[in-house]
Amino acid sequence: MHIDFSPSPRTSLGVEWELELVDLDTRELTGASDALLAAISPEGDGEHPKAKHELLQSCVEVITGVCTTVAEARADLAGTVGELQGPAAERNVGLMCSGTHPMTDWSTQRVTDTERYHQLIERNQWLARQLQIFGVHVHCGVRAPEKAIPIVNALLGYLPHFLSLSASSPYWIGSDTGLASYRSKVFEALPTAGLPYQLGGWEEFEKYMDILIHSHAIESIREVWWDIRPHPNFGTVELRICDGLPSLDEISCVAALAQCLVERFDHQLDDGYTLPEPRPWLVRENKWRAARYGLDAEIVVDNTGRVQPVTEAITNLVEDLLPLARRLDCAAELELIPKLIERGASYQRQRACAAAHEGKLEPVVDLLIGEMRDGLNL
Repeated sequence: MHIDFSPSPRTSLGVEWELELVDLDTRELTGASDALLAAISPEGDGEHPKAKHELLQSCVEVITGVCTTVAEARADLAGTVGELQGPAAERNVGLMCSGTHPMTDWSTQRVTDTERYHQLIERNQWLARQLQIFGVHVHCGVRAPEKAIPIVNALLGYLPHFLSLSASSPYWIGSDTGLASYRSKVFEALPTAGLPYQLGGWEEFEKYMDILIHSHAIESIREVWWDIRPHPNFGTVELRICDGLPSLDEISCVAALAQCLVERFDHQLDDGYTLPEPRPWLVRENKWRAARYGLDAEIVVDNTGRVQPVTEAITNLVEDLLPLARRLDCAAELELIPKLIERGASYQRQRACAAAHEGKLEPVVDLLIGEMRDGLNL
């Protein structure tokens, strides 16, 4: 099976941001996507170039065009969110983003009425019905198909960095799960989600996709929802590991880190280097540690079992990538990461808010709405 890959001329950038739609009276999720998308679509038919339906009617996905810099992607997202804010306010709907909603029961939510989503539910049953989860996906352009799989494999070594920074789903249906990122555990229950298989190259990727399709495991490669995956149509590597991020400040941090790493790996391949491939056991263990402990995790850094605080690993990586970030014009965003660590990831801020309000979660929803509206001012 041949899979066309549309190479990107540079390490371009695209971001997808899944927004929760919240009833401002109850603070619960509300199925307002049809009304909001109709209000902002040019023809009033719900078709908007940069805002889309998602599985649940309580979510709208905002997407950028192909961007060159992090600042351009941020401005693109902000423009579309700005279009949504007025119609949302008119309908008493708040906009926010977190890996999971702190309180809402997934069984109360309506599925968007499309054939694709109905087929997803039919195939996966409750595993799909429970996908009341929200994420941020970052696409980074890759200049040749033969580079995509080595870059995916190399990025697995940095999976805990992205997950711990973005972890924002400590709560599930009103209870504290004890995890920093419960979303990552919910999503990997699907048979084609979670950690990618570490394949040997593009031809092996094509063969594996061919087997999945012919064995009726999937109907198209769009149904392979790995934490990090190649996206042939866009000519990118897509990082899907991140929990939903409440603010554009945090999205900028994550996008800058992703763009710098992919740029580095792309040029190392040009220079004849063989990119590192962490052992599968190490990748799995580090994902669990990041999901469980977030920024308090100690991650395994080599095959001897040596560990390092993930905050130290992230801080060292930022310093190492700064010269490259200056060339990509994202140094300012990358340098915000230590400030974000000091401020605390979203799961930490949510728990602190709940503790300050005797465990009540409505104030946590208000916090998340406010962070999307006002930013973190890092």
